Amino acid sequence: MTLAGIELNHDSPLPLYRQLYDAIRDAILEERLQSGHRLPASRMFAKELGVSRNTVALAFEQLMIEGYLKGKVGSGTYVTDDLPERLLQTRPSVDDRTAASSKRHRASRRGRTLSKIILRRNRTPEDVRPFQAGVPAMDEFPYAFWLKLTQQVWRSLPRNHLAYGGAGGYEPLREAIASYLRTSRAVRCDADQVVIVNGSQQGVDLVARVLLDSGDQVFVEDPGYLGARAALLGAGVRLMPTPVDAEGLQIENRKARSSQARLVYVTPSHQYPLGVTMTLARRLHLLEWARRSGAWILEDDYDSEFRYAGRPLASLQGLDTCGCVIYLGTFSKVLFPGLRLGYLVVPKNVVDEFLSAKTIADRQSAILEQAVLARFIEEGHFARHLRRMRVLYQHRQEILLDVAAHELGGLLEIHPSDSGMHLIAWLQKEKNAQEIARRAEEFGVIAHPLSDYTMRYHQRPALLLGYAAYDDIEIRQGVRRLAQAITSSRKAKNYGKMIS
Repeated sequence: MTLAGIELNHDSPLPLYRQLYDAIRDAILEERLQSGHRLPASRMFAKELGVSRNTVALAFEQLMIEGYLKGKVGSGTYVTDDLPERLLQTRPSVDDRTAASSKRHRASRRGRTLSKIILRRNRTPEDVRPFQAGVPAMDEFPYAFWLKLTQQVWRSLPRNHLAYGGAGGYEPLREAIASYLRTSRAVRCDADQVVIVNGSQQGVDLVARVLLDSGDQVFVEDPGYLGARAALLGAGVRLMPTPVDAEGLQIENRKARSSQARLVYVTPSHQYPLGVTMTLARRLHLLEWARRSGAWILEDDYDSEFRYAGRPLASLQGLDTCGCVIYLGTFSKVLFPGLRLGYLVVPKNVVDEFLSAKTIADRQSAILEQAVLARFIEEGHFARHLRRMRVLYQHRQEILLDVAAHELGGLLEIHPSDSGMHLIAWLQKEKNAQEIARRAEEFGVIAHPLSDYTMRYHQRPALLLGYAAYDDIEIRQGVRRLAQAITSSRKAKNYGKMIS
């Protein structure tokens, strides 16, 4: 009546009863214990294993609950008679199971499309180094004050707010955002039109869910933001690359006029990644085109707060008279990416649809962070932080330009910008930006090639150089390393020509 081969590890963190349960279950599934087999009495079994009788009783009880064992009064404990025959076989290895499953269980067409959308993996904080773009000055964020504010909010937050809340977000935050946008960005909205989202990526995804059907055409800037492109592709739409020049998106060409596009994704205040500002004439033309065609415009205003010459520009949404513009903003660039909070401002006639989509996506965003952010804005800390960052980022841009003029003269062409968090470094036409970016990473520098953001309308080779997150020393060291990467890449190319 003994069960040969069962060994329990007294040093394991797994409880002894659980180890015994696993061992008996495996023996049954692998047919080392046949249907109808009588198990030893719990007292005798416990003595044999060197454990308490209670350990054996717990394991037997769990196995009986799950149907592997059955008890007969006055007779003992037996392996059940009616286990499905397909389970009574040696279980395959993990690799065998995976291979067998892959033949029958596959991702959907949409899932397979998503797997082909390649976005850079997010780097860990210690990997953030010059000149990674899109990262704010996290070294200058008021962490101690944010912690203090969090503690105050946690003590005062009504406990009913810890239950499920409205999908649109924490009401005081929606009101604070609406007030801020009306004042600083000339956005025409009230709090009911604001939908809190988990960053701009979710914002684009919700827009696609609500306003687009699979197969719809969408105009996207080329070059343009990879995250928006990925979210739209994931929705199954057809992307229509549209060129960008010094005046912004070129929507006036004949191909655009004849298109059946349902939406245009655009970054008019500071085009990503080229940095140009869409002219008023282009904005008005885009709005008129959308009105005539019945299309939507998604305005991504990702970093318009950082303008160094004059006040931030008025939004495209503020010029909209037909309710066709959805306005998207994020706190990832102005505060810190880990906050994962952004917002949509949607026309009143589609508010209910967006709230339903948000409910389905994740029910609501985290309440504590929303409440802290609302206080941060209401008490004026947000506005003060933005003023400080504008001064700091302008200084860091000037440092980058000054050091680049000395260290990269003749290698790169960089022009100042009135706004933003990165600059475009233009290479000579014969240079290979991809190769230089690869070499730069070997030297500890991140400089993404402009071609990574391009679909059809290729520009002169260039690199994106973010500067907002790096102090003077980091910028100086980064420029020197970039210069080494460029010159070493040139030497390697020349050497390759010699030996060929």
